[in-house]
Amino acid sequence: MEEMEEELKCPVCGSFYREPIILPCSHNLCQACARNILVQTPESESPQSRRASGSGVSDYDYLDLDKMSLYSEADSGYGSYGGFASAPTTPCQKSPNGVRVFPPAMPPPATHLSPALAPVPRNSCITCPQCHRSLILDDRGLRGFPKNRVLEGVIDRYQQSKAAALKCQLCEKAPKEATVMCEQCDVFYCDPCRLRCHPPRGPLAKHRLVPPAQGRVSRRLSPRKVSTCTDHELENHSMYCVQCKMPVCYQCLEEGKHSSHEVKALGAMWKLHKSQLSQALNGLSDRAKEAKEFLVQLRNMVQQIQENSVEFEACLVAQCDALIDALNRRKAQLLARVNKEHEHKLKVVRDQISHCTVKLRQTTGLMEYCLEVIKENDPSGFLQISDALIRRVHLTEDQWGKGTLTPRMTTDFDLSLDNSPLLQSIHQLDFVQVKASSPVPATPILQLEECCTHNNSATLSWKQPPLSTVPAEGYILELDDGNGGQFREVYVGKETMCTVDGLHFNSTYNARVKAFNKTGVSPYSKTLVLQTSEVAWFAFDPGSAHSDIIFSNDNLTVTCSSYDDRVVLGKTGFSKGVHYWELTVDRYDNHPDPAFGVARIDVMKDMMLGKDDKAWAMYVDNNRSWFMHNNSHTNRTEGGITKGATVGVLLDLNRKTLTFFVNDEQQGPIAFENVEGMFFPAVSLNRNVQVTLHTGLPVPDFYSSRASIA
Repeated sequence: MEEMEEELKCPVCGSFYREPIILPCSHNLCQACARNILVQTPESESPQSRRASGSGVSDYDYLDLDKMSLYSEADSGYGSYGGFASAPTTPCQKSPNGVRVFPPAMPPPATHLSPALAPVPRNSCITCPQCHRSLILDDRGLRGFPKNRVLEGVIDRYQQSKAAALKCQLCEKAPKEATVMCEQCDVFYCDPCRLRCHPPRGPLAKHRLVPPAQGRVSRRLSPRKVSTCTDHELENHSMYCVQCKMPVCYQCLEEGKHSSHEVKALGAMWKLHKSQLSQALNGLSDRAKEAKEFLVQLRNMVQQIQENSVEFEACLVAQCDALIDALNRRKAQLLARVNKEHEHKLKVVRDQISHCTVKLRQTTGLMEYCLEVIKENDPSGFLQISDALIRRVHLTEDQWGKGTLTPRMTTDFDLSLDNSPLLQSIHQLDFVQVKASSPVPATPILQLEECCTHNNSATLSWKQPPLSTVPAEGYILELDDGNGGQFREVYVGKETMCTVDGLHFNSTYNARVKAFNKTGVSPYSKTLVLQTSEVAWFAFDPGSAHSDIIFSNDNLTVTCSSYDDRVVLGKTGFSKGVHYWELTVDRYDNHPDPAFGVARIDVMKDMMLGKDDKAWAMYVDNNRSWFMHNNSHTNRTEGGITKGATVGVLLDLNRKTLTFFVNDEQQGPIAFENVEGMFFPAVSLNRNVQVTLHTGLPVPDFYSSRASIA
């Protein structure tokens, strides 16, 4: 239960939730904390002023929230943590939990009303301290958010379970430990107070006295206040809106915004969502069990590494002591290497233990919280949070994916010391005639008919001269940097063929090879000039894509049925040259906003492209587009996509720019400048959007002419 405590604390004040409310993003806040982080926005950012100025919102905003309540900078449809575009940024401060929150824009007015009933300044905005999405409050203020009575119940049960012993509620000074509880009076008594205040005669004789533990259980099971509709405060929830995924009352169905929506019985949906959450917890429970077993394995590895280290050091010292004093310095160096390997192995395993322990603690806390939520008997309150919990459980289970529960380090020391040749050489030292050394291998010959390039990779083949009598033990292949710079080794081994990947496109490389044996190294072969492809041919990469991405058409077509954004990368990376590719929108319904661009190989795969600092993208709906990097939105541009539209991506690493096109027309200005490094083509999709990749395309003519003029 203690590991669940993080789930029960407010991200603003760091204490247990008090009168928690549910934000549209499914996160919770204390009612008082919600008022404390309100920020008053300029009049120009209000929904009324936006309608007056004619700048409406799109048909689809993220998570289908209230379209007239969700606004952010540049009207992008996403909340931002830096304030609004036309408003001065309010400095942030840290809460006790380490979450950055907004301080109050102005001191709250003196009032005797409760936080929920106190008036809220006009155009007040609240930013969720966990997901940083912003929204403007309507006329109801904080009363427009439903109360999370399930969370209140879980906190009550948790705090009661933490109490060491139940105390008498009627002792005047130091309360004594309670011995009974009256179910009718709902009071805990010690023996003296029971005899004094609750005598076993008269009307009180019919009251039922139970042990304190049993009384605590009955108190937990007592029904709490049923949650009411936020729009019609006198009405209880009676149905569940499938489209909005929230409980509603009968007035919402008759006259409210849910009148045309599909609804189902509250009890049936309550049981269905409980079943779904239970099924999701089964998978997460298996992952937690595997994690516990994995931690035991890692801790055993620490002990085994310690034992192997002691044994290996003893063996090494015994071998080094057999040598003459001249080897003492070398012995110290070898010991240092073993200790370094020892510390490295321990550090890797301990880091993995620490990482896995944190993840397991978070997973266990979430499990215990969900189990407590499942015990809740309030269907309405449960359904308010069940969807978010189900998503969190699935996401947490995915994080225990392939490779997470595999040791990153072996317990064996891949080091050995063979001192017998050296000892033999020492015993054989004598004055003898110097023997002639054996010859070095002959110069290898590059087989031009088998050497070729494909995209940004090169395959080279070589052989020994036909009349060579001196065998070669191995070969060293060298390439320059593609700019006429110094050669570097790219292969050392016995094979006579090698493929080198990751070269620059549209570049000229020089290659050479030499042979070696125990005696020495042969001269270099003749230098071979290789030219990589001018344009890139590539497909999407299933190996690095999110598991929700569906591939077809030889990995040139991708789609995703998930409601959340999922990222897929191209197989080829670019670090030099000018590259252009296009994507055709094959399917586009319900106005989602796919994102197109480039990313690093380690970009996050479970969020929209551009939300982290590893991607540079343009996300676009049917009306307009924005450029996004590191969750920063810029350059809103009118004009969107439909089925059959073509999105072009132009990556110019010579000028370090990234530009986007929609239907052969440039979309907005140059999207990003000063882009350097290795980039992979990338797309993020959701809600059944399907796109097809077209590669090997020349740079658009107008861009080539513009570049030549520049």
